Amino acid sequence: MGDPDGLGWVGRVAVASWAAGIPLTAYNLGVRREPSVAVVARWAVEARPRIAPGADCRVVFSFGANDATVEVGRERVPPDDGVRALDAALGHAAGLGLSALVVGPPPVDDPGHTARIAGLSERFAEACASRRVPYVPVVDDLRREGPWLAEARAGDGAHPAAGGYEQLAALVQEPFLRWARSASL
Repeated sequence: MGDPDGLGWVGRVAVASWAAGIPLTAYNLGVRREPSVAVVARWAVEARPRIAPGADCRVVFSFGANDATVEVGRERVPPDDGVRALDAALGHAAGLGLSALVVGPPPVDDPGHTARIAGLSERFAEACASRRVPYVPVVDDLRREGPWLAEARAGDGAHPAAGGYEQLAALVQEPFLRWARSASL
């Protein structure tokens, strides 16, 4: 299985952006199995050299599924810590003059894990609303129908093949394009 073209959902949304007349350069800084607190600890250091002076640079955050993984009888990152990490990332982005958009965590092929992801997604939505940052919830749509879960189930339980990434990109595309067309901070 896997994603044969290697685009993932980020690449697919970037392609759609170009097709819509919004040229951009996308950098996917994701690291497999990394929880929110680790992403937030490193994102700005990795993003800073990519922030071009005078350009309308923006940031999209998407994490949380790994937070909800249970290891040694507890979640890897307690929900309160994940929400604090998101809030810190959004505050830091604003401080750098970067408009942000947040894409919620997707489901996995484990009902208990997915329920924890859904709860965290709700909390992320509230945190984004309080900062007036657009939030794209995806967990409910991806677990209801379509290839995401079927392909994840056929693979490692968390990562789909191309059809699942196409499904996720389709959920993100319109909110992303609206945000990309909007005025920056």
